Amino acid sequence: MPTRRKILHALNLGGGALLLRPRLLFAAPGRGRRRFVFIIQRGAADGLAIVPPLGDPAYAGLRGALVPEGAVKLDAMFALHPALAETAKMYAAREALFVQAVASPYRERSHFDGQNVLETGGGAPYTLKDGWLNRLAALLPDDGEHAIAFAATVPLALRGKAAVTSYAPSALPQASDDLLTRVGMLYAGDAQLHALWDSALAAQALAGDAGGRRDAASLGATAASFLLRPDGPRIAMIETGGWDTHSGQNGRLAAQLKSLDALLAALKAGMGAQWADTVVLVATEFGRTAAANGTGGTDHGTGAAAMLVGGAVQGGRVIADWPGLARGALLDGRDLKPTLALDNLIAGAVAACFALEPARTADALFAQAGAARPLEGLVTRT
Repeated sequence: MPTRRKILHALNLGGGALLLRPRLLFAAPGRGRRRFVFIIQRGAADGLAIVPPLGDPAYAGLRGALVPEGAVKLDAMFALHPALAETAKMYAAREALFVQAVASPYRERSHFDGQNVLETGGGAPYTLKDGWLNRLAALLPDDGEHAIAFAATVPLALRGKAAVTSYAPSALPQASDDLLTRVGMLYAGDAQLHALWDSALAAQALAGDAGGRRDAASLGATAASFLLRPDGPRIAMIETGGWDTHSGQNGRLAAQLKSLDALLAALKAGMGAQWADTVVLVATEFGRTAAANGTGGTDHGTGAAAMLVGGAVQGGRVIADWPGLARGALLDGRDLKPTLALDNLIAGAVAACFALEPARTADALFAQAGAARPLEGLVTRT
């Protein structure tokens, strides 16, 4: 006969898998109403296709058939992949900016090592055990849990001393009302499990009908439903994968970007008026080669592109110290040379988002990697 703990572990609460703490409902947000969301692109997203430098004379020759057709012009140098149609509208509304030729301190080409550096904020792989996003949560007023991961497990960027939780859509069938009632009665006499059960049911209700679906738009809507609560999390992380496009890149990347675009659009729609106080960072572990390979794709590179999206973003621009794509300008003769530090971008964005002191924020998040110099003017200060 299964124990109560096994039932709780196996039961699907309306389409959501939860990592529960004794208190799933989050503490009051403290000062301000700002929300920060980190969307990680696992697999090394091709920034030279996402924000193509169409104004660089070497670009077309290096890319050939991988030059995106119908890209939306952003300025004299850069454009935006056509699959990001809703994001382009946000750019036009000055709610999105793009950063080109950016990278973490990592300079090799291993996904695992690169993601470790990106998520920990370290100067080299496996030198830190906690994540920069968790350290950010620890800088906020000490009034309870601040952060949530929309993932099956808590990603490294959110691991550390600060309390976090996670929520992920489940593929299991939705539990019936009768089963939920019976399990609730089973737990009624157990003080610890009854509190956990009540928290799980509250999360089920919060996720709503979108909680059992795994498509990008539903994920964006679910994330917004958590972030909108006055007592909800101020920090969230969303994982996306499938960005490793060694072959057949055009179709695969377009599909990935359409999903990302739908996620961002649903998040904006779900946040409503709160979108004006929201900042979303989209970043990857490293970029891809400047030239196309022989199988219609690109290989692991270095310099990448990042995005800041949200109503609190001072958008409508591309930030780049563009190194160029001429052969002599490429890193190791093959990669876009990074000229901007991702650490500086993150430190500047989150410090302004939460009205934190920039130098202290940079030191708390990225001291092990060296002295970060936060970029200014990315986000309106509260």
